[in-house]
Amino acid sequence: QVQLEDSGGGLVQPGGSLRLSCAASGSIFSIYAMGWFCQAPGKQRELVATITKNGGTNYADSVKGRFTISRDNAKNTVYLQMNSLKPEDTAVYYCYLRTGPYSERYWGQGTQVTVSS
Repeated sequence: QVQLEDSGGGLVQPGGSLRLSCAASGSIFSIYAMGWFCQAPGKQRELVATITKNGGTNYADSVKGRFTISRDNAKNTVYLQMNSLKPEDTAVYYCYLRTGPYSERYWGQGTQVTVSS
């Protein structure tokens, strides 16, 4: 069993920054990819950023240039540095982990990010 604990959300003014963290624990034999999805009220969950075991990254167009995903393999932890935040970034952010390219995703409990003045 794999557990993910995500944290770091909060209330921030437009233009501000937040850093999300997600620590994986449990029966982890390999990690293929980790990353973040977000879900705003009334909308579907959508991909924000992904980082693979080899360090390859992928971002949603809406966050390119503002968000940076990184990973500490020794700690099985992934981070999302969020800069120049906008009100439309407001959502619950969920960390995920995949053990293989076709495996199901494990999910964190979610952390709320609210961007408002």
